[in-house]
Amino acid sequence: MNKLSIVGAGMVGEAAAQIIAREEFCRELVLIDVQGELAKGKALDVWQAAVESGSDTRVYGGSNAEMLQDSDLVVITAGVPRKPGQSRQDVLSINLPILDSIMLDINRHAPAATVLVVSNPVDVLTYRAWSLSGLGRDRVFGQAGVLDTARMKCFIAEETGFSARDITALVLGGHGDSMVPLMRYCAVGSVPLSHFLSSQQLERIVERTRQGGGEILGLKKLGSACDAPGVAIAQMVDAIANGRNRILPTVAILEGEYGRTGIAMGVPCVLAAEGLVRVIELPLDAQEQAMFDHSADQVVRDIAEMNAL
Repeated sequence: MNKLSIVGAGMVGEAAAQIIAREEFCRELVLIDVQGELAKGKALDVWQAAVESGSDTRVYGGSNAEMLQDSDLVVITAGVPRKPGQSRQDVLSINLPILDSIMLDINRHAPAATVLVVSNPVDVLTYRAWSLSGLGRDRVFGQAGVLDTARMKCFIAEETGFSARDITALVLGGHGDSMVPLMRYCAVGSVPLSHFLSSQQLERIVERTRQGGGEILGLKKLGSACDAPGVAIAQMVDAIANGRNRILPTVAILEGEYGRTGIAMGVPCVLAAEGLVRVIELPLDAQEQAMFDHSADQVVRDIAEMNAL
């Protein structure tokens, strides 16, 4: 990848930039923020760290939207993070106009760029970005499930004592309290997780995964999660930049998959150089489908609320 731009030089954008620059996922990395001096300073810091790691990625920052020019991929992390006691949906009225403004800049300066939305509420804002872009769902999608899956793998490792390297997990649905951790698809070393844990332990992991972001927010008080989201972004960027054809949970515009159309939901997708090249539709049992439908109904309500603003 030649050029990647991150809009939003907050903690999440900075955490993602550090990995992207160090691993040389692009030749040119730009941090853009309304606080231009902050973006410049963070970019310089990230660049110096990357150089020391042996990377030739050039990193710079600022506030001018024209810096988006010729971007291959734009990652949107800008917006107001939620505070303790808030849901992701509580910040919609603030972050929606920010997203609208960013999409206007992208359409003007980088209309051919692929767009990865990270800002919350990510399902709703991904749908909004897609609707404003004029692009197909292959070029506009969101990050949530990679982070949620990482959290669940962490809790599984803690509960079982097994190496996280051997754990596979999967989370579908909206990025919030109605997300759908699919325990039937979780395993340790290819052995189903239910072989090791009781139903009560499994339910404990499900609930903690759903509250994973809130748990960190409540403990940190003055800030939300940033390091794990940064890693999740970098994984998706790596899949695109290096054309890896990776199956990753992604907030995608559904076109009939899982019985839904015209909403953005977290589902397993194939990410490659072309962007989102395929949505994978898994067979769900009755309970799993009911949980997915409940989550989808919440996203539909959230989109309706957004359209009413």
